[in-house]
Amino acid sequence: MDHGGHGMTMDLPPITLGRALEFSADPFFLVGCLLALLLYGAGVVRLRRRGDAWPVSRTAGFVLGVLSVGLVMCTGLNEYGMVLFSAHMVQHMIISMLSPILLLLGAPVTLALRALPAAGRGRRGPRELLVTLLHSRYVRVVSHPAFTIPLFIASLYGLYFTSLFDLLMSSRAGHLTMMVHFLAVGLVFFWPIMGVDPGPHRPGYVMRMLELFAGMPFHAFFGIALMMASEPLIGTYADPPASLGVTALEDQEWAGGIAWAFSEIPSVLVLIALVFQWYFSEERAARARDRAADRDGDKELAAYNAYLAALDARGR
Repeated sequence: MDHGGHGMTMDLPPITLGRALEFSADPFFLVGCLLALLLYGAGVVRLRRRGDAWPVSRTAGFVLGVLSVGLVMCTGLNEYGMVLFSAHMVQHMIISMLSPILLLLGAPVTLALRALPAAGRGRRGPRELLVTLLHSRYVRVVSHPAFTIPLFIASLYGLYFTSLFDLLMSSRAGHLTMMVHFLAVGLVFFWPIMGVDPGPHRPGYVMRMLELFAGMPFHAFFGIALMMASEPLIGTYADPPASLGVTALEDQEWAGGIAWAFSEIPSVLVLIALVFQWYFSEERAARARDRAADRDGDKELAAYNAYLAALDARGR
């Protein structure tokens, strides 16, 4: 299909689920998805051959994350996203808010640190370079909430409510750049909140929830603004093909509804993940305390009992 100009294609039939899911690979994202699966799979295989375990749930999370990227970029949905604002908004919401969560649940950085071999004393291999990057000032800045939350908000309002969106949509390279940006911003925003992979910022569970709720409402406000607008706001989608049977304003209202409704999905997923992490963290801490008590013969409890007995004797 021709994506000249703003990517407009005048002969698209009305969108259906079947047409949206038809395989229509974007070479850039197809290669990226396959490479991500290959590298992750190689890391898991390396650990297993070494006799180390790797949770199946993490592998499933990462695979689902990659498949979700492929769903929006390697199917007919990507074609419709060039001419329908609502289809584009489905792409945006999935690739910026669902795919990052699933990919981060797969703990790819942890897997890389465990699977990559150490280069040896005085040498720097891929593992050492990754450790250096994780401890760099750059990563400390881009993963700090003071940077990630404004970036998460600005990449939404600063893109759609300026001429930048139309500029990017005018070429295939610009469209790809925008989608990569959505994915990267989502990964950076959710990385410290999920707390699965190591990073320079590891806030407590309550602070993570506050960071999550600091960013999510702005997506809902954005969706409401689109639904309440009395005229099309995005030039790229101001004149949808007649074959699609939808007006620009109707399409924009659908896009706003998708943005508003989708803002709840990542919040629920992340909260569930955080509750489970919190629970298992407390369980591990309790087991550690029990093991410590077993090792020292429960000296702390014995000392406390002796203290109570001394108080009782003194009272008598």
